[in-house]
Formats: sequence, structure tokens, C-alpha cells
Amino acid sequence: MTPAPYDALTPDLVLDAVEAAGYATDGRLLALPSYENRVYQVGVDGGVPLVAKFYRPARWSDAAILEEHAFAFELVAAELPVVAPLCVDGASLLAHGGYRYSLYPRRGGRAPELESSENLAWMGRLLARIHGVGARSRFHARGSIDADAFVRDAARAVLASGLLPDRLHATYRERADAIAARIDALFAAVAPPRLRVHGDCHGGNVLWTEASGPHFVDLDDARMGPAVQDLWMLAAGERALDALLEGYAEFRDFDAGELALVEPLRLMRQLHWAAWVAARWHDPAFPRGFPQVGEARWWEQHVSDLGEALEGLS
Repeated sequence: MTPAPYDALTPDLVLDAVEAAGYATDGRLLALPSYENRVYQVGVDGGVPLVAKFYRPARWSDAAILEEHAFAFELVAAELPVVAPLCVDGASLLAHGGYRYSLYPRRGGRAPELESSENLAWMGRLLARIHGVGARSRFHARGSIDADAFVRDAARAVLASGLLPDRLHATYRERADAIAARIDALFAAVAPPRLRVHGDCHGGNVLWTEASGPHFVDLDDARMGPAVQDLWMLAAGERALDALLEGYAEFRDFDAGELALVEPLRLMRQLHWAAWVAARWHDPAFPRGFPQVGEARWWEQHVSDLGEALEGLS
């Protein structure tokens, strides 16, 4: 049996890691919501609490994590509201007890009100500026948002997981292959510029305060991708997308042709999510958090949904 990735990450180890970075902890420890990594708010003696993020083993290479950090530092240097890791003796990626981790300043805030056109325009302006920085360079170790990573690799993970019933393997493989080929063709037709994007830009990764408005957190899924990747998840409907793009256009041109990629990107996320859960089923947090994925009927519906989505891409 594959050991769970965080079996050895005890509360004492978390506190020891923060202490090893030079911070005196006061013993307070609060687990924050996160499935992919393990994230804790840690009390600091006589100071403001820190956030300690312990990276999932074997997910990203050190080089990929450092690319994420470098992007965050660039964004902060450009005076953009992004939470970047702290440096300890010049290093942002730390290690302790067999785990890699980073420390972040704690930032408060609430979920943004995405029904507000004014708020959406504000976020559109900030995303345009983030993309302006993202276009200055490229990731080399983090990969791209494309059919290879989000469909073909995802399908391989699902087929190897043991969760997909055997009777569905052939249909699933056939539909995933057809979806990947169609998405390749759609991306080739639009030919969007690839830039460094947030990658997982939904309302849960935006914190809002009355004093300063939105700030963006969690660049863990940052990759090379089209600009529209950071827009569609924030927009619940056409009017919301229009408001985002109105703000975006104040700072950066947007190619309307990228809107043809919204449905393909939505489908890619659907496939990627299923594979993400399936590949991490040995982590006890996943069966607890997503018990439906362990049931045959969930996969029957998933494969059926892929068939309908494929027809919509044609």
C-alpha cells in the first residue's frame, strides 16, 4: 500500500519547522482548508501569525516551486496585491523533517462579491496588470495548460487509479482521446499567446478587504497558458465576463478570439479534476472529502458527461 503523503507531518513537526526558520512559536496551530498541500496558521510569540505551506511530495520539482515564488516576487515588485512567500536567509523554499515548505505572511479578507460589476472590473484591471508581468518571461519547469497535461495525462492517471470501472475503460479512453484531439485543433485555430498565468483564478483564491479591495493568493497552479484562463472561472455568466473584460481592457489588450477557448478550458478542468482526485485516493483526505468519486455511478456520469461535452466541441 502506498503510504499517505502526510503521515509524518505531525503538529510538532509543523511547529519545529517554523522554529527552524527562526520564528518563536507560541504553540497555536490552525489547519487551513487545503487538499493539495497542507497549510497551517501558526502563532508566533509576540507577533502576527504566519502561514506555513507544506508541499505535496513529488508534485512539483524544486525548480518548479522556485519559478512560482519568483513570479510572486515579480508581481509584488510591480506593486500588485499578491501574497508572496517570506525569505529566510535568502531562501523561500525550505525543508524540514523530509518535507518542503514555505512561510507566508497572514492576510485576512473575505470572498469577493462577484455579483458586483464594479468589483469584477477592479479584478479585471488587476489581472491585466498581472498578465503584463506574466508576459515578460516564461516558465520552464511548470508546464502549460494544454491537452497533453489536462486531458492525456489526466486520462492516464484515471485509467491507472483503479477507480474507473473496467467496463468503462474503452469508452473513457476513446472519448478522452477525441477530446484531446479536438482541443488541440481549437487551440491551434485561436493560437493564443502563452504567458505566465495564475492558473486557478476562482473566487476562493481572492481575498477582499474593505480597505484595499482584492488580493490574489495561491499560485500553486501557475503555468503557461492563455489569458482567458484567469478570467473564465471568475465570471458567472456573460455579463460578469463583460465586466471583467471592461476592466481588463483599461490596462491590456484582450483578443476576443480567446473566448472560443472557454468551453474547452472548462472541459479540461473537469477531466483534470477527476484525475486529480483519482491520483490522490491514497491520501485519506480525498476519500473523506470526495466520497462520491469512489462510486461506480459517479464515473458512469462522468463518462456520460464527456460524451455530451465532446458533441459540444464538434
